[in-house]
Amino acid sequence: MAAARQDVVEARRVVVKVGSSSLTTASGGLDADRVDALVDVLATARGDGAKEIVLVSSGAIAAGLAPLGLDRRPRDLARQQAAASVGQGLLVARYTASFARYGVRVGQVLLTSDDISRRAHYRNAYRTLDQLLVMGAVPVVNENDTVATDEIRFGDNDRLASLVAHLVRADLLVLLSDVDGLYDGDPRSPGATRIDEVAGPADLEGVTIGSAGKAGVGTGGMVTKVEAARIAAAAGIPVVLTSASHAADALAGRVTGTLFHRTGKRSADRLLWLAHASTPRGALRLDPGAVKAVTERRTSLLPAGLTGVEGQFVAGDPVDLLDESGRAVARGLVNFDAREVPRLLGRSTHDLAREFGPAYEREVVHRDDLVVLHQH
Repeated sequence: MAAARQDVVEARRVVVKVGSSSLTTASGGLDADRVDALVDVLATARGDGAKEIVLVSSGAIAAGLAPLGLDRRPRDLARQQAAASVGQGLLVARYTASFARYGVRVGQVLLTSDDISRRAHYRNAYRTLDQLLVMGAVPVVNENDTVATDEIRFGDNDRLASLVAHLVRADLLVLLSDVDGLYDGDPRSPGATRIDEVAGPADLEGVTIGSAGKAGVGTGGMVTKVEAARIAAAAGIPVVLTSASHAADALAGRVTGTLFHRTGKRSADRLLWLAHASTPRGALRLDPGAVKAVTERRTSLLPAGLTGVEGQFVAGDPVDLLDESGRAVARGLVNFDAREVPRLLGRSTHDLAREFGPAYEREVVHRDDLVVLHQH
């Protein structure tokens, strides 16, 4: 066990995610004492440059409820965005004041999945976060709830945290909640046992995790945390899942909560986002030869392999690539608008270029902008 947690001790760049329930009062407002307690732990972990900390913090919508006279989290997107607009400023102001006690600056970074699945935006996000860390600041990351629509939302900050950990090339992800780890059943039930380590999917067999939603001011649950941990672990990043009250032990490498071991290696940067953070705006149907070329040989998708198109999308949007049965076997960023695709179906790039011009002598989806979802 001691050797297993050595990865935690040696981690230099760490992403820490904290949920709304760990930062707010029962009525939904920010709890200054809870924020200060968390900042005390993070500032201590930073020490004399011992660790770089990226904080992914929920709480913007929750912080905006009381100032707007709302007694509970609204269900409609417009009022959620309004609450986020008010609350995000309060949240960052609270972190700014709390970290200032240690002479540490914070920088606000708001993201949507649409920002990150596109190549240039991905590079910009990485450079911003990396530069903040180089300059000794603590990035405070949140989903841009003020403008995010259903189509470009991450859905929960657990998943956002796992993807940010991949984006900044973190050595460790720490997920903090109000439960001190993953249990093999409902932790409130007698006999439920905490799982200390997860080395792979087999360790989760027979584990009852529960539903993704829960009451109160948060949106996540244990389902989203486990899924986030699996995404990060598959990308080569170990994860500690524990309660906010055990944050100091988690960052120090002491045995607390549940440790998810790495299950894979780091993948090409943006592809993880494309697979887990993008919402397809449409779909392209492929013939069997194209399915095999894309999923097995990992080639680009050419017009000759297309048999159909679905949805309304523009060049640069994520689209699913479907096999003959309609199953999504891959996802990629398309190079053509949906209205252009019908003239491409089954044709060679040479013929298309001759008829419509050189702009049509290119891939429908380039292999660098494509991720396989299912092997055929």
